[in-house]
Amino acid sequence: MAEIVYMPKLSDTMTEGVVAAWNKKVGEDVTEGEILAEIETDKATMEFESFYDGVLLHIGVETGSAAPVNSVLAVIGEKDEDIAEILKNAGSGESAAKAPAPKEEKKADAPVADAKPEPIEAVPPSPASKPSNSPSSNEKIFASPLAKKLANEKGIDLNTLQGSGDNGRIIKRDIDHYIPFTPSAPAAKFSSAPAGTESYRDETVSQMRKTIARRLADSKFTAPHFYLTLDIDMDNAIAARKVMNAMEGVKVSFNDMVVKSVAHSLKKNPNVNSAWMGDFIRRNDHVHIGVAVAVEDGLLVPVVKFADTKGLMQISAEVKDFAQKAKDKKLQPSDWEGNTFTISNLGMFGIESFTAIVNPPDSCILAIGGIKQVPVVKDGALVPGNVMKVTLSCDHRVVDGATGSAFLQDFKQFLENPVSMLL
Repeated sequence: MAEIVYMPKLSDTMTEGVVAAWNKKVGEDVTEGEILAEIETDKATMEFESFYDGVLLHIGVETGSAAPVNSVLAVIGEKDEDIAEILKNAGSGESAAKAPAPKEEKKADAPVADAKPEPIEAVPPSPASKPSNSPSSNEKIFASPLAKKLANEKGIDLNTLQGSGDNGRIIKRDIDHYIPFTPSAPAAKFSSAPAGTESYRDETVSQMRKTIARRLADSKFTAPHFYLTLDIDMDNAIAARKVMNAMEGVKVSFNDMVVKSVAHSLKKNPNVNSAWMGDFIRRNDHVHIGVAVAVEDGLLVPVVKFADTKGLMQISAEVKDFAQKAKDKKLQPSDWEGNTFTISNLGMFGIESFTAIVNPPDSCILAIGGIKQVPVVKDGALVPGNVMKVTLSCDHRVVDGATGSAFLQDFKQFLENPVSMLL
């Protein structure tokens, strides 16, 4: 009896998936637990295992195509089994799948099979290219099937690319972000010709970017935001961190101290640790803090769970592990689900202050700026001080100004007196 394989929901925010590559062809044997395909979600590209033994009888979503969750992905059954009726009843995988997104460059109307990439001039490699001793075109190139297909269509020599996938594998993202090197020509004196020509590239929107756009637009235009900004004296935090990091095996960042301070402040201000649920407000007793991490395709928010019960060393280790997993696209759904509050820190990029959009289902997000040395008044004297500016974005449906202010005052107290976090 043939079994239908449906497009899986691989994350809590996933509404559709893109098949990055098929590991099996129609007619090939499939074993339960074997990797059937690679599926690009809004968070990462993940391997999808088969739940059945049998023969791959039908592919419902071609490589590079997108399809909604629960649409027909494939059919597995016995060899030569008639699956026409089962596809008819399921609505057919072909009708559920969307056509591949438009390519970045327009091609001639000739069939793809007849198209040949134009030869590429010998030019210096782009910044993302491999060293000059890269393998010749005759050697095996470590690239995904989808990357090879797109490179062939665009006339891109894979030997000039450095892959960003696991173990240096060239993947779709590397093709999408490829920028050919063009040597600049010397300017002609007294030339009346235009300084340059207009050009552009149309990039396919990734599943991650689609989800960021949808979720944050919903938040911004649905939740009534207001913002509270506060300056924090970081002199004591700087001194405390210096003492801690002088200990063997200890490496604590200011962001780790921020996470710990937020966790304690949420326990003192539980109304901030809440979510708007439409007909009711959910007051969370547990503290799960999302820490925004920038990745090449957008933004991921892994979650430090039960942060109020963890020490600075444990928080530091978790955040570093999450950051590396996010960079390698190895975060799992359990890593990014369940946040009750979110922190976004751009201080390391030299940003003094900014406002962030509330990350649903949270009611607040804290934007952390950089530490800046400025003149401050202490004991009636003007002295140099280290100040960090933070801004709390609040959903006014859940959090009022006084509630948000009380949270910020406690947060300020913890960071300005780091020893209090240990009590």
